[in-house]
Amino acid sequence: MKNFDDLKKKLLERPDIRSEYESLAEEFSIAETLIRARSEANMTQEQVAEKMQTSQSYVAKLESGRVSPSMKALQRYAAATGAKLKISLEHKAGA
Repeated sequence: MKNFDDLKKKLLERPDIRSEYESLAEEFSIAETLIRARSEANMTQEQVAEKMQTSQSYVAKLESGRVSPSMKALQRYAAATGAKLKISLEHKAGA
């Protein structure tokens, strides 16, 4: 199985996927960060859910962007994956 970065690189070679990805980049940012943390921790969604004391379907919703996570949910996700939560705001280029 390919790791996350390899899969992302391969998919973004397709112009249709790249265009859609770029238009939704901000929405994908949190989802990508969550998936990367879980992947680096070598965990399944079910394992993360167990540590968060929630359901696998909620973890899937967080990772897909179907729900907007609260700060508490992000903290619990980070703790479950052994990561440290860090929030940052960055100025857009040319702004």
